Amino acid sequence: MKLGVICDGISRNLPCAIDVMDEFNLEYAELQFVGDKEVGDHSAQEIRDIDQLLRDRGKPVSCLSRHVFAGLTIANTPGDEAHTKHLDALKRVIEMAHIVGSPLVRIMTNKKEQILWGHNGAEKWNVAHDAWDKTLTLIAPAIDVARAEGITLVVETGNGTMVNSNYTARKLIDDLDAKGVLKVLWDPANNCWCHERAFPDGYAEVRDGYLGHIHIKDVEVDTPRATLTVKKMGEGQLADQFAPLASALQADGYEGVVSFESVYHPGNGDFEGGFRACIDTFKAHFA
Repeated sequence: MKLGVICDGISRNLPCAIDVMDEFNLEYAELQFVGDKEVGDHSAQEIRDIDQLLRDRGKPVSCLSRHVFAGLTIANTPGDEAHTKHLDALKRVIEMAHIVGSPLVRIMTNKKEQILWGHNGAEKWNVAHDAWDKTLTLIAPAIDVARAEGITLVVETGNGTMVNSNYTARKLIDDLDAKGVLKVLWDPANNCWCHERAFPDGYAEVRDGYLGHIHIKDVEVDTPRATLTVKKMGEGQLADQFAPLASALQADGYEGVVSFESVYHPGNGDFEGGFRACIDTFKAHFA
């Protein structure tokens, strides 16, 4: 399996992040923040420098991961100021992707409305009416841009966004008739918040040509208390699902990259220590 890391989880200093990648034999670089800027905000010279550094160090880019569309709500409309700002940023990230050779560019979706569909009365009293259809109108222009630019987008399953499960990610792709242009960036830990079990349930939703990229971390969610705890790999609620998930990916010939998302610290703010505490377990499952 192709293994990588979200580099700024180690350090926003890219050379330092690459040193740690070399130490643990991680090949694929996923870029989110480099230096003090998010991807899409770097100058032309800064992008050339990033590209040269990665090529010199033998680190292909797996995905450029800006928070495109994050923070929008169903009150936004296509073409309004905020939506236009995000779409313009997406175009800049795609331009960068062409230069650094990234096959994927991440998008997010707008903020979550809790109940999208309902039955036996819920459709009248509980559903956020038209929320899903409004989401489709916000995302559709990005699909047009991706098709014109010949790039593949991946929509992340976020824990506070309209797409917060593999079910909703797949439905978004189907409803936009965008299979092949838009794929799923599956973050099984984020999906824990909406109680979608990663394996076999979540994987079954995306195994048939929908899966583009994977983030791996471990968590413990307490939805009633609105509390999320990042856990050491193998000690959270995904502990019993990593092995069967990795086996299924191998058996199905998954050709994408699995990125380790280093967001754990052991309670002292030491994220590098957290990375070192988790990375061997990550590799034991997915290498």
